[in-house]
Amino acid sequence: MTVKPLELYFQNPAILNSALIHRSYCNEHPGTVSNERLEFLGDSVLSLIISDRLFKLFPHVPEGELTARRSYLVQTSTLAAKATQLDLSAKLLLSRGEEDSGGRLNPGLLANTFEAVVGALFQDSGITACYTYLTDVFPDSELTSHYEIKDPKSQLQEKSQSLGWGTPSYRTVSSTGPDHAKKFTLAVAINGREAAIGTGSSKQRAETDAARAALKSLFPE
Repeated sequence: MTVKPLELYFQNPAILNSALIHRSYCNEHPGTVSNERLEFLGDSVLSLIISDRLFKLFPHVPEGELTARRSYLVQTSTLAAKATQLDLSAKLLLSRGEEDSGGRLNPGLLANTFEAVVGALFQDSGITACYTYLTDVFPDSELTSHYEIKDPKSQLQEKSQSLGWGTPSYRTVSSTGPDHAKKFTLAVAINGREAAIGTGSSKQRAETDAARAALKSLFPE
């Protein structure tokens, strides 16, 4: 991964700085605005660009594998690792409480910050700049590598069907928060019984979280 200093991708440094403000910081600094709206935007931009690149790199691969590859690339652990490599944790603005509780090492917080930076870059310089940045961060070699695709939903479905339990089903339990910072809670049911509950900033992420929890509960290793 060869990436320029983050500031060099931006025309307006103030927009980059706005992507690094965690909501906890706003509680102690009235008048500041959190990065949640930029995170909302960056989530969509990231998904679009990764999807488009996978579509072009794998012209004959079925939709299911493309989805699994994308899920692997944009999952929380992957984005948190990228954020760490880019030293975003050191740049974050957090409240004292969040700092003391280890917020700079929180994978979910780091992944959200990565998305906020993408959203900020889109606002600052548009989609072409985002393609350049994300191609530097996720080079083609990473998108085409023969890694084991660890998609919890696919794993859960395979295990469930192999035991004759059928295909897992998902239902929305709740949706809370403002439109730009929704939190979804979904439940996964297997063989007619609720197996686990998951949360996330999108329904897809909540489903993945629920599937992961079900795997740990039903098939502990």
